[in-house]
Amino acid sequence: MNMNTASAPSLRTTTVCMGVAALIVLVALLGMTIGAVTLTIGQVLDGIAGGESAFIVMQYRAPRVIVSILAGASLGVAGTFLQGALRNPLASPDVVGITKCAGLGAFLAGLFTPPAWAIWSIPAGVVAGTLVGAFALLAIGRSFGGGIAALALVGVALGMLAQALMQYVMVLFPTRADQSMVWLAGSVYGSTMADVLALTLWLVVCLPFVLIATIRLDAGGFGDDTLTSLGMSPGRLRGGLILVSVALCASSVAAVGSMGFLGLLAPHAARMLVGRRARHLVPVSALIGALTLSAADLIGRLAALPNEIPAGIVAAVIGGPYLIFLLIKEVGRHD
Repeated sequence: MNMNTASAPSLRTTTVCMGVAALIVLVALLGMTIGAVTLTIGQVLDGIAGGESAFIVMQYRAPRVIVSILAGASLGVAGTFLQGALRNPLASPDVVGITKCAGLGAFLAGLFTPPAWAIWSIPAGVVAGTLVGAFALLAIGRSFGGGIAALALVGVALGMLAQALMQYVMVLFPTRADQSMVWLAGSVYGSTMADVLALTLWLVVCLPFVLIATIRLDAGGFGDDTLTSLGMSPGRLRGGLILVSVALCASSVAAVGSMGFLGLLAPHAARMLVGRRARHLVPVSALIGALTLSAADLIGRLAALPNEIPAGIVAAVIGGPYLIFLLIKEVGRHD
């Protein structure tokens, strides 16, 4: 009986993972059919296998799909760790302003360094922006008590400030406005195999830290007194979770720009499906994040053919109302 009870969550998680993974594959195949030349799913599969459409599929269609999957998964896991570290269901990288700070850092780095340095300067700007945003959030939020409302409001303010600074720089340098709008909206348009390789390498480097953070995530829900009694440092535990979240967020923003609400949606959806245990929650959050960004990109391309709506705008249209729902739910829970 106990063995059956213990295996039930694992079986449910496996089933959910397989179902979401199947949806990701379906969305990816549909995404690779759309472009200047419309392909059938059969032609896409033939191209993946090295057939006649291999050049179109592998050079133009596949990189976009792969980047959306990797970036979405990163944001989903980043949101999970951030919510666990702050014990705040509203604490996603976008809501607390980290992704916008990262986008600002990337934009400034690309603007004020030679184009030949962009491959190094933009990732460095993203890392700098995420670190500044994370530390500003914690410092200012703590001064207001660190509650749900305080962190949410401080995060929104940080995001608005970062976006305002970016728009101000756009006014000063209007010739770069078109490029900066991609960062503001968030898009996987123009992704290449070089982007896939860079993002993959970064995630491989982050993987050991993600595994360690997953093991520690459940402890993040305990109070400080409980953690101390167990011989753990609350500050180090939560600081580590935040740093891993920042690293994952940085890689995603470097690849797709300031993508909204994925880090909020994925953990909540995963929690409803498999519960709060970290070993179930983290992989499902990653898969749901990947599915959400891939689907947002597909919807944006289908809704405005032959043009497209950036995936970040589609994600914001979905995530904005959901954030309002969560705020109403939290207010009702505390009344």
